[in-house]
Amino acid sequence: MYFSKPAAAATVAVCLAPLSASGDDPIQLNPVVVTPTLSTQTVDESLSSVTVIDRETLDRQQPRELGDILRGQPGLDVQTNGSFGKATSVYTRGTGSESTMLLIDGVRIRSATTGGVPWQFIPPQLLDNVEVVRGPRASIYGADAVGGVVQAFTPDGRDGDQYWIQGGYGSFDSSEIGAGFAGAADGTSYSVSTNRFHTRGAPVREDGDDRGFVNNANVGRLTHQFDNGTEVGVLGFRAEGNTEFDGGDTDFLNQAIGAHTLIPIGAAWTTRLQISQARDEQENFEGSGISVFDTETRTARMENTAIHGNNEVVFGAEFQRDEVAGTTDYDETRRDNRAAFGQYLIGGDNSEIQLSVRLDDNEAFGDRVTGGAAFGQALDANHRLRLSYGTAFRAPTFNDLYFPFTDYGDGFIFEGNDNLSPERSQTAEIGITGQYQHLRWDLAAYQSHVDDLIQNAFGNDGVMRPENVDRARIQGLEGSLQTRISAWDVQASATLTDPRDRDSGERLERRATRTARLDLDRSIGTASVGASGIFQGDRYQGDDRLPGFGLMNLRAGWEFARNWSARLTIDNVFDTDYVTARNSTSDFDYKNAGRTAFLSVRYGNR
Repeated sequence: MYFSKPAAAATVAVCLAPLSASGDDPIQLNPVVVTPTLSTQTVDESLSSVTVIDRETLDRQQPRELGDILRGQPGLDVQTNGSFGKATSVYTRGTGSESTMLLIDGVRIRSATTGGVPWQFIPPQLLDNVEVVRGPRASIYGADAVGGVVQAFTPDGRDGDQYWIQGGYGSFDSSEIGAGFAGAADGTSYSVSTNRFHTRGAPVREDGDDRGFVNNANVGRLTHQFDNGTEVGVLGFRAEGNTEFDGGDTDFLNQAIGAHTLIPIGAAWTTRLQISQARDEQENFEGSGISVFDTETRTARMENTAIHGNNEVVFGAEFQRDEVAGTTDYDETRRDNRAAFGQYLIGGDNSEIQLSVRLDDNEAFGDRVTGGAAFGQALDANHRLRLSYGTAFRAPTFNDLYFPFTDYGDGFIFEGNDNLSPERSQTAEIGITGQYQHLRWDLAAYQSHVDDLIQNAFGNDGVMRPENVDRARIQGLEGSLQTRISAWDVQASATLTDPRDRDSGERLERRATRTARLDLDRSIGTASVGASGIFQGDRYQGDDRLPGFGLMNLRAGWEFARNWSARLTIDNVFDTDYVTARNSTSDFDYKNAGRTAFLSVRYGNR
């Protein structure tokens, strides 16, 4: 799953992307994506709901963390335990926080112990673009792609020689410095960049102390293509630092290393081989205790792609090994997963069909078969209809299965349950897109049924264990719009979600049922201005209702000399007091930072 994005893919997005810098330039609305099907295709050719966030958007909005740019995107709901490097969860289409997969250049990043993704530790400053695919993708990517897949791509150097250095300072004693270079010559492309962000942080609870954060991150890619078309490449990504939380702090390390080769077997057949290693390590200091949780995932994958006319077949196999270590004595510390998969894409003049299937054989919970089918039909020159159905599953984590019997005192005892089955889901979707010269809109409706939901429950012996106890029904409606109005580039999106427990009829915890986002940007000569409005509705955590909120972010940029630019961002302009999560154990709401300003200066030709 190591992908090399074509240069064209970094130019536009479905509902969040810059339009052209000049009001007279045409609007680019149809980027190339690879995440939905493993092969390059335009967004209009894709039978999935896709959002692309490109390099220009990241540069203009200057998000400090990946969750900042995902908040309010179609189908996405972001929850944080405070600001600046604090635990972040992304809920896609009402599914659980462990049901959205994160890939960095095709390498999966997550903790095998908790199942969570370290969204807060992935710096957007090192990314080239991000693809968000909504809907089940287990038949391509395996376990946990129930709600969707987010894939972040790092620069590959194929756009020519580039160099940059950037520094900035802002509220809460926040500072940043980064640099990088990229280029290509004689079939070899390369890219290296680094970034350091440090802040004293903000309180995460009322009347609490500031909780700091430091993140040192680096990324590098090297690819060479031989005259016969064979390609070899390596990737390295590493983010390490420290984040403070209420009552302690965590030293963290997230790392991805990958190597791939692409071999042309014939004029219409290619084979891709990829090996990778991903590490998620945390050392937690709380009170007088220290806890260590280290996860390592090693993956070997083969993909074969054969093209015949307008049809394409992809088939292959994958082996993945998860290993955990640390201070917790798990009953099992390793599990293997073997998989075989296939996909058939049938293209026509006005219609397309996608069929996919995958078999996973996991030594912890046995065999699972997932599949998907999608159909697209052009209604006329401007409108296109798509229909899809897919199944997926979420694998129990090491904590779910193997956590040892632990007495925390006060009558609270917890242990894992090695009899768990994976969560299973079935999702149906219908969508329609309209695209014109200066306007694109997309509307999608979906319904998911999730069975064998894994929830913690007290047994007759008074011990809390994960159990397959619940069923869920999730219905939703998403809409997005991109256009230009009087020299203003406009991107808007809105989501309505109804996630329900099918047995009790209650809303699922932690999910907001309404989200919306509006981005406005305009270039005025060598200057630019912009604003983002973000809205999230209320959510429940246990019996506690966390109210909804609205945020306003402003930004401005100025290219004041050749290769020199300055950018100012002011987030949460109205200093809104808002929370998205609650600490139920200690009975307090997690506060987020108030008004935050950041000024950066950049030198470079990118």
